[in-house]
Amino acid sequence: MKESFDNKIKPAWCNGCTNFGILTAVKKAFIKLDLPANKIVLVSGIGQAAKLPHYLNCNVFNGLHGRALPVATGIKAVNPQLTVVTTCGDGDFYGEGGNHFLHTIRRNTNITSLVHNNQVYALTKGQASPTTELGTKTRLQFDGVKEEPLNPLLLAITMNCSFVARGFAGNIEHLSDLIVEAINHKGFSLIDIIQPCITFGIRQVPYFKEKIYYLDKSYDPTDKYEAIKKAQEWEQKIPIGVLFKINKKNIFPEKEKNLIDENLFNKDVVEELINTFK
Repeated sequence: MKESFDNKIKPAWCNGCTNFGILTAVKKAFIKLDLPANKIVLVSGIGQAAKLPHYLNCNVFNGLHGRALPVATGIKAVNPQLTVVTTCGDGDFYGEGGNHFLHTIRRNTNITSLVHNNQVYALTKGQASPTTELGTKTRLQFDGVKEEPLNPLLLAITMNCSFVARGFAGNIEHLSDLIVEAINHKGFSLIDIIQPCITFGIRQVPYFKEKIYYLDKSYDPTDKYEAIKKAQEWEQKIPIGVLFKINKKNIFPEKEKNLIDENLFNKDVVEELINTFK
């Protein structure tokens, strides 16, 4: 019998929040992969998106704001057999965690990162985030955002991130399939998920449903130059799917064989080590 990953914790999100769609997509992806709950670790920082691991029955590490990636990297280094997934908001991941984002791409850690991108800091009442569009008025930037927005997908592609995709919280089946593909990919996988905030967001689900289109089999995700073009499409049409995917030989932690010690995740060995400090 497959895991359901359900627990009895009631989500603290607003009724109708699109984070529910991502939560369902993650559950469906884990079920499709037939992963046992004890072999999965969800890592998050701070924010509405970072609450998602609380609502799944599996291993969870909820850490500091913007620090999900170094924790996830450490977990993967100590126990490469685990499936490690980070779930963060655009502020948490690209703002506070932006430096870790860059170096995780460089390191090519074999983890998957899901970024709930609603273009605001939703936990703290709707201030502009790194991805908020120029000129957007928020509760804090009442005369409009004056800083150029970060394009995380374009940045990731130019840095040769091994798997770069965009999902949509409004299409659960498609998103769950993307997550499955990302987890099966060897190397660092990024899925930036359009997740409109129904309370503080500037644009809602119908706006995006009119603009998004799905990349089909005719699109070649190994073509870097075409991927760069797709990553810059936003105002008129928004592509959804795998924008860029390459196979890279150097994958962390596999490339650092000298750092991998199976005793580090042997329960008896760990307990014996802990007992030496008592």
